[in-house]
Amino acid sequence: MVDSGSGFSDEDRVILEEGEGPSPAASPGNDRLTSEPDDEKAHAAPRAKRMGKGRQRSDAATGAPRPVLTPQQRLLILDSWLRSKLPAKIFAPIVGVSAQALYGWKKRFEQDGPVGLEDGARGAPTGSKLSEPTQRAILMLKSSHPEWGVDRIRDVLLRSEGYGASSGAIQRVLCEAGYEVALSETRPHAAPKPRFFERARPNQLWQSDLFTFMMKRQNRRVYSVVFLDDHSRFVVGWALQATSSSQLVREAFEASVNRFGLPEEVLTDNGAQYHSWRGKSAFTKLLEKRGVRHIVSRPRHPQTLGKTERFWGTLWRECVESAAFGDLDEARTRIGHFIDHYNFQRPHQGIDGLVPADRFFDAADEVRGTIEARVAENALDLAKHGATRKAFYLTGRVGDRGISLHGEGSRVILTQEDGEREEVDLSAPGRRASPGEPAGLPSSTSESSTADDEEEE
Repeated sequence: MVDSGSGFSDEDRVILEEGEGPSPAASPGNDRLTSEPDDEKAHAAPRAKRMGKGRQRSDAATGAPRPVLTPQQRLLILDSWLRSKLPAKIFAPIVGVSAQALYGWKKRFEQDGPVGLEDGARGAPTGSKLSEPTQRAILMLKSSHPEWGVDRIRDVLLRSEGYGASSGAIQRVLCEAGYEVALSETRPHAAPKPRFFERARPNQLWQSDLFTFMMKRQNRRVYSVVFLDDHSRFVVGWALQATSSSQLVREAFEASVNRFGLPEEVLTDNGAQYHSWRGKSAFTKLLEKRGVRHIVSRPRHPQTLGKTERFWGTLWRECVESAAFGDLDEARTRIGHFIDHYNFQRPHQGIDGLVPADRFFDAADEVRGTIEARVAENALDLAKHGATRKAFYLTGRVGDRGISLHGEGSRVILTQEDGEREEVDLSAPGRRASPGEPAGLPSSTSESSTADDEEEE
């Protein structure tokens, strides 16, 4: 039997009066289901101010702390409210809870049933939110390259696999896998913050510097020179010799010009191979002959050539330090392979995760658009199927035209910047059509051969 005034049955009223239900609050008519001694009110009043996080909430009318309800009590109150058909704002004060609590219990009950009324962990779920393939790719890259940081893994993951993940998300995955974050102490720098510069286009400024290291097997010192494009960090030329003469620098410069054209300016340090304190050096005369401006950095300030210094550090850590070259020719070959990798495959953090070739050949926008499209497509595949398919993308520029290549099943599609498409089906039988020749069987040739056979008969 349900009491029309309160919405409780006789059995429910007995349970509440026995103390199994919540402490009732004042109803609109000041009627109470149970009474409370005055001395308890006096002791409970100071508790009403404690409303911070992790503290017990108190009743707004009496100041008494609200008891913690069990799941059974919440289910009983929710059932009574729904059967009473009273608004939450009227029913909530009768049973000593808030209207927001009633609505929250109802939503949790509709979603999870009685289990939703149980006490559980609050807040956002812990752990990484990245997909399982993305987490596996992160751990595989870290296992193969323990020296890589989260930023390097982020750039390689984005470019090679097409998975999008922030540095913080990658660090969270590594920490969950047992990797520890090494914190290095920082020291205040008295020197002012260095100023950064970057030219606006390729071949506007080249930087050049020399580097030396010992060949372990031969216990022999060798010298290397590099010419680096300031805008793209693309290595336009380099050389490796047993001596650090001025001829080494001039020959490397001439070879770079033959491959990629003349720069407008060349930035070097005050080394004897580049600069002379008396008169003009042979390298300066060569630049003047070519119409190139020579910029010399101030002494004892390697920060001016920071891009080449960064390249030497990368070459040392990722190639030379662990290598044991048999002779000078082997060193040239292996370092040349690494420079090709640096130019065309290795993402560079100084140019927003692009590779130097993207910028040098003015294909950065096309590459960035392709990467973003690939990440979006991979995200859709992960959402639908839980794994991504191996995709083929290639984008860049040929002369002044932007092109892109991508795979669709067994077909390769060439798309030009004006939208024109050409398709090549790799699984099609027969010989490949020549440029300009329509696809299909050469029917005209077959007809002419048949006519010749009839004349011979």
